[in-house]
Amino acid sequence: MKIRAGFNIAFDAAQATPMILMLSVHPSRMPDVLTPHVIRFDPPIEAHEYQDLFGNLCHRIVMPPGPLTISADFTVQDSGEPDLVVPEARQIPVQDLPDDVLVYLLGSRYCDTDKLSQTAWSLFGTAPEGWARVQAIVDYTHDRIRFDYLRADATRTAHDGFMQREGVCRDFAHLAIAFCRCMNIPARYATGYLGDIGVPPVPDPMDFSAWFEVFLDGPDGPRWYTFDARHNRPRIGRIVMARGRDATDCAITTNFGSVYLARFDVHTDAVA
Repeated sequence: MKIRAGFNIAFDAAQATPMILMLSVHPSRMPDVLTPHVIRFDPPIEAHEYQDLFGNLCHRIVMPPGPLTISADFTVQDSGEPDLVVPEARQIPVQDLPDDVLVYLLGSRYCDTDKLSQTAWSLFGTAPEGWARVQAIVDYTHDRIRFDYLRADATRTAHDGFMQREGVCRDFAHLAIAFCRCMNIPARYATGYLGDIGVPPVPDPMDFSAWFEVFLDGPDGPRWYTFDARHNRPRIGRIVMARGRDATDCAITTNFGSVYLARFDVHTDAVA
C-alpha cells in the first residue's frame, strides 16, 4: 500500500533563533519513499543536514525574525501489514546483550527508572519473561493512563505519568519504557507518522505519534519489536522518524530562544 504523509508547521520569532529540526523520515525508511522527500522553508533559508548519535536525520537552521513555514509532502510504500506479534520472543540476559543496546537499560531524562523500580518488580516480577512480560507492561500502562490531548506536559516524566494517570502518547511510551528497563528489558522511544489506517478515525487533531521498541530474541534472532501502550493493538502504516532514549532524543523541533508556534498540521493517509 501507499501512504501520503507530511506536515505544515509555522513559527514566528522576534529575533534570529537557532533551531534543530528532526522532521525527516528515518534513514531506515528512506528506501520506501516514492516521491521526493524535501523539507521546504518559506521564506527560503539555509539548512544543514546531519545524523545524530542515534542515527536520526536532523537539520540545523537559524530561523530569521518574523514568520517561517516548514513543510513536506511525500508518498511512502508500506507493507500494509500490522505490527508483528511474536509471543515466543524471549528476554535476553543482560550479559548477552550487544554493547550498543545496553544504553536502553539505563534511566534517562523522561524515564526515571530509579523511582519506578520497586513498583515495576512488584507489578511484573511474576509475569513470564519475554514477550508476555512486555505485553503485561503495555496492558497495565494502557489502563493506567487516560489519554487527553489537552493535558500534554513537556516536563512530565514516566513517574509523573504513573502518579498523575493522564497524558498523551509520549507519556504512555515513557512509562512503558521505564517499566521495561526496570525489568532489565532494553526499550527505546520512537516517534513518527501513524494515521488512522485500518481503524476507525478519531476526532483528535492529527499529530506525530510516539510508541516504543523492545529488544527481544525472536525466531529470526535478536531484534527490535514495536509496542504501543497508548493504542495497545497492532497498527498499520507506522513511518518512523526518530529513535532514542526518550523524547529528549526525538524532539521534532528544538529552539534555542523564544519562538511562537502559529500552525501545526500533520497528515497521514492511505492512498486510494
